[in-house]
Amino acid sequence: MKVKRMVTIAMLIAMYVVLSLFSINLGNMKITLDSLPIIVGAALLGPLGGFLIGFIGSFLNQLLTFGLTATTLLWVLPAAVRGLLVGLYAKHCRFHMNFWQTQMITISTALLVTALNTVVMYLDSKIYGYYSFAYVFGAVVPRIFTGVLTAFIFGSILPLILGPVQKIIGTNVRESEESN
Repeated sequence: MKVKRMVTIAMLIAMYVVLSLFSINLGNMKITLDSLPIIVGAALLGPLGGFLIGFIGSFLNQLLTFGLTATTLLWVLPAAVRGLLVGLYAKHCRFHMNFWQTQMITISTALLVTALNTVVMYLDSKIYGYYSFAYVFGAVVPRIFTGVLTAFIFGSILPLILGPVQKIIGTNVRESEESN
């Protein structure tokens, strides 16, 4: 992995961690902008870069917030899966997604992340003995709404962000991803 690529991934991981610490927590619902670095990184660097940003960023956030628990890796998976899928789709589009492709991938991964987080919340609540149907499933509709809304906003601004970021980091950062 080239140094510039590693530094870009590290900076996006740091952005993820900072954004995740500045979130609005409403019990079983979290409103945050932390997925933006995952989406940007995956769109620029492909599936491996997106996966690493989501996995390591979410892992560090979990450690800082809750410490290492039996379910830490479960909570990390949704962000890692989002990075992987957005990166796979970006690679499939040869890293040139139009507005509707960007909307489709950000919204579909937001819905998947909401579903995965709900499953993880269910498993976590069963393992640690705090399960309540109302707690786990009561806020699914608002979580879906906020997830789709933020995904639409991210999908709308992503094309505006990618051009300048590509100029700053250079397009050669994703060369190893395109050749795979």
